[in-house]
Amino acid sequence: MAAAGGRRGCRGRAGLLLVGLCLLLGCGARAEQMDEYLKREHSLVTPYQGVGSGSSSLWELMGNAMVMTQFIRLTPDVQSKQGAIWNRVPCYLRDWEMQVHFRIHGQGKKNLNGDGFAVWYTKDRMQPGPVFGSKDNFLGLGVFVDTYPNEEKQQEAQKRRYSAGNQRVFPYVSAMVSNGSLAYDHDRDGRPTELGGCTAMVRNLNHDTFLVIRYMKRRLTVLLDIDGKHEWRDCVDIPGVHLPRGYYFGVSSVTGDLSDNHDIVSLKLYQLTVERTLEEEKRDKEVFLPVVDNMKLPGLESPMEPMSGLALFLIVFFSLVALVFALVIGIIVYNKWQDQSRKHFY
Repeated sequence: MAAAGGRRGCRGRAGLLLVGLCLLLGCGARAEQMDEYLKREHSLVTPYQGVGSGSSSLWELMGNAMVMTQFIRLTPDVQSKQGAIWNRVPCYLRDWEMQVHFRIHGQGKKNLNGDGFAVWYTKDRMQPGPVFGSKDNFLGLGVFVDTYPNEEKQQEAQKRRYSAGNQRVFPYVSAMVSNGSLAYDHDRDGRPTELGGCTAMVRNLNHDTFLVIRYMKRRLTVLLDIDGKHEWRDCVDIPGVHLPRGYYFGVSSVTGDLSDNHDIVSLKLYQLTVERTLEEEKRDKEVFLPVVDNMKLPGLESPMEPMSGLALFLIVFFSLVALVFALVIGIIVYNKWQDQSRKHFY
């Protein structure tokens, strides 16, 4: 389907999104007034003429990424590879939607493949690192399509039972917003800083797979079309997300001991023109650091160090001493009161 089918009836898809958003936001009789416009300077489609290292190119390759006829291959199905493609043009749009047409496929069996890819909207670009081939402690937004369950495999290696209530089925899509101080926990598959996520069976499929990241009215939504039914399903929906303007879009991937082909068929960015009330305009102020309202992420508090045996003994000992002291004082006060009562009686 590649370029011509990438949008697959964009108005029909937009209609589905509008209906879904209307139901989510309780629009009632009034639908959200929205128009969308493809921004070519932030989009990547065949024949990929805007890709190159020259100053006039719109997209730049990094690492092992390669331009093929019908897709950009971020990493081949080979161990220890990493690759990325980054937009050279910063995005100053207020509301936008990024549609990602991708394929993940390889020879590995289930959970013997890795590691996945990430879609970025960040301040820094073209900086390799450990988070799906890009830098950690980033400023901005990362949406991760993770195909290998590191945490679960570590639990199995330690012969510890993995709680069914905490288990996530992989491949797994998640979102993270960082102000530069948060680190992605690779060993736990990003769980401590995850805003939301969902299971997404996206490997070795014979139909097209799509992911949409929508940022509108400070609301972050991630939707998937991976079942071959031309229907979006919800994955992440977080209100109160504040992202600065002027950041860069990019996609990166990495393989380790396990591998997969990670292919990007197209990236299409749409500017969303949305009506706002006066109250919404007042609330929607420009920000300079990424932040999420009322979001207390687990793992950010300084963990309390476990008490040593001596410390625990001292706490119990002095608590008992204080209790005995209080009892003695109480007995003395009670005896005095009784003596005074006898004197008054006689």
